[in-house]
Amino acid sequence: MTKKPVDTSYLSLVGDIGRLLEQGRARAIKSVNTILVKTYWQVGKSIVEFEQAGNLKAEYGKELLLRLSKDLKIRYGKGFSRSNLQNMRLLYTHYPICQTLSGKLSWSHYIGLLPLQEE
Repeated sequence: MTKKPVDTSYLSLVGDIGRLLEQGRARAIKSVNTILVKTYWQVGKSIVEFEQAGNLKAEYGKELLLRLSKDLKIRYGKGFSRSNLQNMRLLYTHYPICQTLSGKLSWSHYIGLLPLQEE
């Protein structure tokens, strides 16, 4: 049995398509991360505005985050623990201008940075 000769132009096509797919997937992941961070910033803003109810200072209550966590998990699934909602709130309070958020950082990066802001 003889083997077919390797068609280098075909292998080049496969390689080119593979690179396109990898680049597209990387751009998609970056876009999703950017949208996720901005969405979580908006969630944090909504929580802070609700808590402040027009006052300059908020009365932070664990009860709100616990109740909100429970209701959001029922409606939208995991990802809305009390601590995650706290982090969303912190993201907004530490970065009150959304444009200052870097598109190069993921939600995980911001979670790592938030405790540094507290010191």
